[in-house]
Amino acid sequence: MPNTIDGIKERIDAEKGQAVLVTAQLGRNRVKKQRGVIAETYPAVFVIKLSPESAIGTMDHVSYTYTDILTKEIAVDFPAAEIEE
Repeated sequence: MPNTIDGIKERIDAEKGQAVLVTAQLGRNRVKKQRGVIAETYPAVFVIKLSPESAIGTMDHVSYTYTDILTKEIAVDFPAAEIEE
């Protein structure tokens, strides 16, 4: 993942519609992993539509800021891109 906000935004924009695995750091050694698809990108945030097994109750979308990736609050992996390489 790039080291600047603009680089991160460009990478997320390029992967819009692709499957992702989001690993969120919840604090106190707690980690939450969710699978989904990048649904929308905006100037400050991006939205991930969660897969049915990752959805929690009625929550089927989550949003994160590009700063979350920069500060390592979340990690976004692109499993499909790794298979192709």
